[in-house]
Amino acid sequence: MADLHAVFSSMQQRFSSSAAGDLSAVFQYQISDGEAWNVTVDNGTCKVEQGEHSDPTVTLTMDSQTLEEVMSGETDGMQAFMTGRIQADGDIMLATRLTSIFPPG
Repeated sequence: MADLHAVFSSMQQRFSSSAAGDLSAVFQYQISDGEAWNVTVDNGTCKVEQGEHSDPTVTLTMDSQTLEEVMSGETDGMQAFMTGRIQADGDIMLATRLTSIFPPG
């Protein structure tokens, strides 16, 4: 299982405030073999927290390996969604912006 704390910490470091612009959204990550995490993007800022948010904009469900592969750029997030490795609930189109807001690294 991936070190989720390290994955989400690196995500916060890779945050692109210019790509996020004036977006205000909460991305909830439900990790099937780990803990829940949420990422709040609000007017060019980013906050990463462990746990469930009370009102997420979009919820993404996946296992830790898929998360790690998508965050590293090894796996395309849209491809993982289309093949059922990622399930999304809520504002699904918002999830398509994740790669530009959090460029793989």
